[in-house]
Amino acid sequence: MDVWFVGNRSALFWLALKSGFWTVLTLGFYRFWMKTRLRRWYWSAIRPGGHPLEYVGDPWEKLLGFFIAVVILTFYIGIVNLLLMFASFSLFQSSVLGYSASVVGVIPIWFYAQYRARRYVLARTRWRGVRFGLEKGAWGYAWRALTHWLVTICSLGLLWPRMTFYLEKYKTDRTLFGSGRLKQGGRWVMLYRAAIPFAVAMMFAGGLVVWLIWIDPLLPDGDAEFDEILNGIGLAADVGIIPFTWERPLRLFLFIPAMIAMVYGAVHYRFVSKRILADHKHAQGVQMRSRLNGLRISVIYVLGTTIAYTILLFGILGVLGVAAALLGFDAMIEAQIGTADPLGDLPQWLSIAIIAALYLSVFLFWSVLHHVFVTFPLMRHMAITLSLNNVAGLSQISQRARDEFAEAEGFAEALDLGAAI
Repeated sequence: MDVWFVGNRSALFWLALKSGFWTVLTLGFYRFWMKTRLRRWYWSAIRPGGHPLEYVGDPWEKLLGFFIAVVILTFYIGIVNLLLMFASFSLFQSSVLGYSASVVGVIPIWFYAQYRARRYVLARTRWRGVRFGLEKGAWGYAWRALTHWLVTICSLGLLWPRMTFYLEKYKTDRTLFGSGRLKQGGRWVMLYRAAIPFAVAMMFAGGLVVWLIWIDPLLPDGDAEFDEILNGIGLAADVGIIPFTWERPLRLFLFIPAMIAMVYGAVHYRFVSKRILADHKHAQGVQMRSRLNGLRISVIYVLGTTIAYTILLFGILGVLGVAAALLGFDAMIEAQIGTADPLGDLPQWLSIAIIAALYLSVFLFWSVLHHVFVTFPLMRHMAITLSLNNVAGLSQISQRARDEFAEAEGFAEALDLGAAI
């Protein structure tokens, strides 16, 4: 059974632009409706065997869940952080430990919110009338994620595929389609082949460092230590003065292709690992197969992101130009500290309102372009390269009860995790 994708880019552009406009106009409150409408569009465009997916989430659920999460997080930030800072000052006469403990304390909630957001999205997704679902287990996922991250950091990243596999297995083995339960097969070592481009890029960058510092150093006379070299690079970037006699400094440009290769390798691993994992997912005898192309995905991701962020950069520069024209450069700086009136003919409140509207419009347009040039082609490629084998097992699947949510994906919204689209 092949998966079809029937959406077109122009319809998505106008939907994202219109819903984004209302989000800006309502100071962000409409974003729960915007996300719901965009998900319904994407879901209906994906059609396994010609039958569209359905997204039945309610924006009021999202809004209520966001308020619940904000209340809980406010209690954490206001009470727990106060206790941590009090203990830090009382016991160690310093705030560093208190701030560190506060940041570390948010990390489990971050992983908890990730799992809860996925559970909500699956619970509000249907295909041929049958509901998806994800079993409870957010705190179990949170402590497993913390453990795997600690192991990965201690291994200097060498066990990253192990973390990817086991965290995905934890979520997949608790995923349901009606009465059918998904299973993640395979072994974690199979993901190493997805990491080959990134590993090669890292070795190339490491080889450049060894070559430029020890084998054929940029400073052959050894008249500076490594930290002085870094300070010299910073000085050259700031004021254009190179304090050392460099030996063939153009070799530093070799780091540009090294960085490009690392970006490609990271994107390649992220999506090709999904393809490998998808090939080992099964439920009720139904087997997934993915023909995802790592190179094409990387080109889509890098090119689309470049287009979106380039427009964002030029938009911000344009807003700064308008701000300078309305306020004047000196007044614009002084206005930040409230010591000057704007130099333009317009009233100050109107000038600030125009600048704020333009600023929000730039980010609105960036969001629209990100949907059009990144999210849309990625979802289309991932959909049309996916297929289901041995679909006779689908006839054995029955409906499951609706999964109710008190806070929906509110924690993911409050912590700005994106929560998928």
